[in-house]
Amino acid sequence: MDQFRFDVISLFPQAFEALNSLGVIGRAFASNIAEFKIHNPRDFALDRYKKVDDEPYGGGVGMILKPEPIFAAFDSIPSFGNRRVVMMTPQGKPLHQSDLQRWSIEHDQMIIICGHYEGFDERIRTLADEEISIGDFVLTGGELPAMIIINGVVRLLPGTVGDSNSLLEESHSDLLLEHPHYTRPSQFRGMEVPPILRSGDHGSIAHWREVQRKLRTKQRRPDLYSQWICESDRKKLE
Repeated sequence: MDQFRFDVISLFPQAFEALNSLGVIGRAFASNIAEFKIHNPRDFALDRYKKVDDEPYGGGVGMILKPEPIFAAFDSIPSFGNRRVVMMTPQGKPLHQSDLQRWSIEHDQMIIICGHYEGFDERIRTLADEEISIGDFVLTGGELPAMIIINGVVRLLPGTVGDSNSLLEESHSDLLLEHPHYTRPSQFRGMEVPPILRSGDHGSIAHWREVQRKLRTKQRRPDLYSQWICESDRKKLE
């Protein structure tokens, strides 16, 4: 399948309108590299009030998303190729660049379920292959996290970014952060571009960039640097 498809289950379809005008992401949709469809559970509600939430059994604060509209919306989505179902929830595993890479390579379709209110009826979780969180905090709904996933996957699809080599050395592609970048002018407010970047010695430049990646990761993300060390040691033993 040439076109990657996103199907999003969300109570707020209008939240995703910005994707069509979002730089290279918007152009990817316009060029049919990817497409997305929004499925509103309210359209599948069983009563005339289009009710999608209810009070939790056992009492408690807030309203819970009912299972019937979510399941009905899910069942209406056609299957395209190898699909992955992801639920956006603060209880999910943290999102990593490797997840975006995996989804963009291994799948043709992603179904993303966005929560709202106090949370999901637990039975809705049975629909998901993975539960994903974008951080240890809580938002009003899963729409923004869903757009982050769509953005992150689409930019990795062939044809979205003009030069695919630019994706190879960016932050988190191999646990290390990206090296510093500079452009003209070479002098600005007392700050100078490192002379090695203006030397024309591509071998030395490549070495400098690799050293800077390790140094920056060690300083800013020691957790990632430790993971990178462990992964490097493992590869040496293979």
